[in-house]
Amino acid sequence: MNTSKAHGKNPQGAETEGDQPAGSGRVQALERAIALLQAVADSSPAGESATVLADRCGLNRATAWRLLFTLEAHALVDRDPRSNRYSIGFAMARMASAAGFDGLVRRAHGILEKASEQTGETASLAVVQRLGLTYIDEVTPPVVLSAKWLGRQVPLHATSTGKALLAWLPEAEAQALIAERLVAYTDTTITDRARLKSELAEVRTRGFSVCVGELERNLYGVSAPVLDGRGRPFAVMSIWGPQDRVSQERFPDLGALAHDAAEDIAAALRDL
Repeated sequence: MNTSKAHGKNPQGAETEGDQPAGSGRVQALERAIALLQAVADSSPAGESATVLADRCGLNRATAWRLLFTLEAHALVDRDPRSNRYSIGFAMARMASAAGFDGLVRRAHGILEKASEQTGETASLAVVQRLGLTYIDEVTPPVVLSAKWLGRQVPLHATSTGKALLAWLPEAEAQALIAERLVAYTDTTITDRARLKSELAEVRTRGFSVCVGELERNLYGVSAPVLDGRGRPFAVMSIWGPQDRVSQERFPDLGALAHDAAEDIAAALRDL
């Protein structure tokens, strides 16, 4: 008998896992568990059954059930005993809250640099948090003096960044984020809810949002959402600058570039 095969090793002694290529350094069982976690996350908030999750991941149902049972034991997923649907567990939420945004910034920074170089304007990235958005990275052309937005939160109805988030959220969630009175910061700030709702519908249609001096009179910009596998925004990519450079005539080109950059950021994270 070939003992190296019996013990799950190749002739050089490298361990293998199932049909995982020898020497790849990747553990197939772990990759299956990760695929299940991602599928569970994509099914939020309603959750999904083990059968559907197995089919989505291309897994044998018995294998999927054993993996989900193990993940549940570690609170990485949670099973509703009434519906037998799985959702993300408390341990995942705790780990997510402990994690910073270094990985996202590291993978997105080069895309922001390219967008800034192509447009000559500031490119920034904001992440979706429970009550809104926070800017975590930005790239400004060397010759441009620009306001710094890192770490700032902004009113969602008065910025292209915020409107990109609102436009891609379910209406009930969007309304919950702007439940308070819509404050006017400049004479172009949208404070009428019906008008804002109409603009958000236009944003969805064209694929990017715009701001015409709605928070600060001289700042114009465009934004596009970075979407996860469910089509939900988890970040927003923006290009902005002073009105004399970022004119409304440039919005179509800048918006298309922001949309493509946002898709590149999403792809960079999917390809991990």
